[in-house]
Amino acid sequence: MNDIVIIGGGASGMTAAIIAARKNKKVTILEKNDKLGKKILVTGNGRCNYFNEEINISHYHSDNEEDLKNIITKENKEKVISFFDSLGIIPKIKNGYYYPITKEATTILNALTYEIKRLNIKVITNTEVTEIKKEDYFIINPNKENIKAKKIIITTGSKAAPKTGSDGMGYSLAKSLNHTIIDPKPALVQLKGKGDYFNKWNGIRVEATLSLHEDDKFIKEETGELQLTDYGISGIVTFNLSRYIARNINNHKETININFMPWLNEDPHKWLKKQIINLNLPITETLERFLNYKLVNIILKKSNIKTNDWNKINDKEFSNIIKNLTKFEIEIESVNSFDKSQICSGGIPLPEINLKTMESLKTKDLYFAGEIIDIDGDCGGYNLGFAWISGIISGENI
Repeated sequence: MNDIVIIGGGASGMTAAIIAARKNKKVTILEKNDKLGKKILVTGNGRCNYFNEEINISHYHSDNEEDLKNIITKENKEKVISFFDSLGIIPKIKNGYYYPITKEATTILNALTYEIKRLNIKVITNTEVTEIKKEDYFIINPNKENIKAKKIIITTGSKAAPKTGSDGMGYSLAKSLNHTIIDPKPALVQLKGKGDYFNKWNGIRVEATLSLHEDDKFIKEETGELQLTDYGISGIVTFNLSRYIARNINNHKETININFMPWLNEDPHKWLKKQIINLNLPITETLERFLNYKLVNIILKKSNIKTNDWNKINDKEFSNIIKNLTKFEIEIESVNSFDKSQICSGGIPLPEINLKTMESLKTKDLYFAGEIIDIDGDCGGYNLGFAWISGIISGENI
């Protein structure tokens, strides 16, 4: 009989195991992959942006956002910092983003796996959990491995990035143990737009402000580097808006307005007219002073401009150019699929979990941590931040 079995050896699972084992509990980790922490290695393009100075509820989202204050706290933030100090991780902090000083994800994973070995935590890999029965204790895969546990923590992740092992099985396990699931949707993911010009701007990167409108109602805006793709848009600014679109696009019209001049602090009409007078250049040459030439061509075509002479366009045509420079509209057709998304929104509802302990309010001695829970964060180390927080809390309290 195991004291504690943790199902899923990702960020939250390894953290929970270490914390529980430090409290002298006998812990076993079950992992479906051939090694632990596969997803950690691909975070931050292999550099592992593992935390952020700005951990607070403004960077997290849920169907029950009022409950976020019970887990995204200053105290829990400090616990994460102390945890990584205890592992010997030296952070390099840039613009609030935490990286290991080596800038290599392997540094984080190696520190976690070494501590797991040091604490004699049992790790069983290549084991997929498909069934859990609850009696006076838990029976895991009763018709196969038949592993018994007094308590379990489910840390199987979501459906995002299935190549790393996140296939959504944890949702089925949670359902079998009396929980409901808020339908998971891709989040921190690229957006596909309606239009015939995307292949012409593919590969361009530009600083921009994106404004999301749902049925013409403003929802949120993000400023930063935008990546233009052959299907639509990508980049951090896109990712941070995608969770709203993924959850609502089936019932609402979702539109993104792009301001390609976020650096301009004055009226764009007046500013551009001054540029025209001062530079005395053709239309394309004027606009190419601050925009990629491919993007200039698309904006002019969308503005229905058929001349390259400023003196030959009327006021309406000039206004069209300004509009497409500052409010270039894309109707969103869909979000990219789970295999392209970094995380999911949705999962186990917060009211079904005691967020002070991470124990289920539906089934005694069952705990959860990580992305299986209905909390998703912005880009910038916030999702790994929640993985560490929920792993620490569950490990402390189990």
